[in-house]
Amino acid sequence: MNKASISMRVWYAAFAVVIFLGIYLTGFAVVHWLLYVPVAGFVFAAVSGICPSQLLFMKMFDSK
Repeated sequence: MNKASISMRVWYAAFAVVIFLGIYLTGFAVVHWLLYVPVAGFVFAAVSGICPSQLLFMKMFDSK
C-alpha cells in the first residue's frame, strides 16, 4: 500500500478545510450529517497518507 506524497496530503487537508468552511458558513445544525463523511475521509487521508476511497476504487477497477 503506497502512502500519499506530501503535496497530496496538503491537497487533502485543503479540500477538507474548504468543505468544512462551507459547513460552517451554512450552519452546523442545517447541513445534513452525510456531508461530514468526506471531511472526515479527507482529514484521515491527510494525516495518515492513506486515501480510503482511492483504495476502494483501485480494488474495484484494477485490471489484473
